[in-house]
Amino acid sequence: MREEYLNKLVEILKEKEIDAILIAPSEEMEFIMGHNTHLCERFQALIIKNDGNYFYICNLLTQDEIQSVLGPSIKVYGWFDGDVFTDTVKKAFEEQGLIGKTVAVNSTERAFIILQIMEAMDVKFINGKPFLEDMRIIKNEEELDNLRMAARITDESYDELLEFIKPGIKEADIARKMNEIFKEKGADEGFTMVCSGPNSSYPHYNDDQRIIQEKDIIVLDWGCKYNNMCADMSRTIFVGGITEEEKKVYEIVKASQEAGEKAAVQGAYIPDVDNVSRDIIEKSGYGEYFFTRLGHGIGYSVHEAPDIKASNKRNLEKGMVFSIEPGIYLAGNFGIRIENIVAVTEDGNEVLNKASKDIKVIL
Repeated sequence: MREEYLNKLVEILKEKEIDAILIAPSEEMEFIMGHNTHLCERFQALIIKNDGNYFYICNLLTQDEIQSVLGPSIKVYGWFDGDVFTDTVKKAFEEQGLIGKTVAVNSTERAFIILQIMEAMDVKFINGKPFLEDMRIIKNEEELDNLRMAARITDESYDELLEFIKPGIKEADIARKMNEIFKEKGADEGFTMVCSGPNSSYPHYNDDQRIIQEKDIIVLDWGCKYNNMCADMSRTIFVGGITEEEKKVYEIVKASQEAGEKAAVQGAYIPDVDNVSRDIIEKSGYGEYFFTRLGHGIGYSVHEAPDIKASNKRNLEKGMVFSIEPGIYLAGNFGIRIENIVAVTEDGNEVLNKASKDIKVIL
């Protein structure tokens, strides 16, 4: 168990007057427990109470494994496939004093499981995702150093990718090259997205088989993992030339991105940061084509808190780390996105990505 973050989470539960939090197998579980198991139809979860004590409920097939991870002093309740699992959950909740209490639930627990538990006993369940996000929204110096290294390795991959990309190869070839470079530089494989031609107009394009052609725009969105911390960067490049319209849109996105970076300092109100970037694109006449949030938090996951968007009514704090990534997406035609990761500091911010944002044309 990661005691530093366990203590943070317990303090949040106390502050919010929540009796406990239930964490199903997930990246969230691995983060706080240092171990994760397979998520399947069988119920299992780590339950942390607001007094700092915790216990685990699982099927017998994982009970011994979990007991070895948590140690002999932690209670692990096991249930047999032939039994009704809610009987064991009810017994555990009775012994742990959680009947009639309020229990937060993490992001991977399934609704059908929660409904079955609610039918079997008196427990109020609420959304626990914000509490788990707040637990790790402020990065410490070690985490920041790992984020810097992840960003540096991703930056360094950019020039190598520019030498590799050419007409005739597939989007998948570029994604594969990204991960090869990461491994060569001592990092782990991470997030890769290669969106070419009309696919560049789809912000979260989810295929990789298109062949690169002359006069393509390519949105590259990628980042490695270093010591479990993620990088994420987007650059838009041009194959064989650039039109006047493409150049115009590129410069608008670049100006929007740089304005967002400049505004994202300690104490800034997040909706204001979003507005600074969005206003530039709206005044240029492309406002309807910037339909995503401005950015997302990053750390142990590529996407975590804080979201940089108009509806996130909070101020930036030292140690928060997030993307600034405006884009203009003309459906079926082309899209352009530029993204850097920004860390809030005592006296402003630190932009972690250093790779050039100048227009790059591959000839």
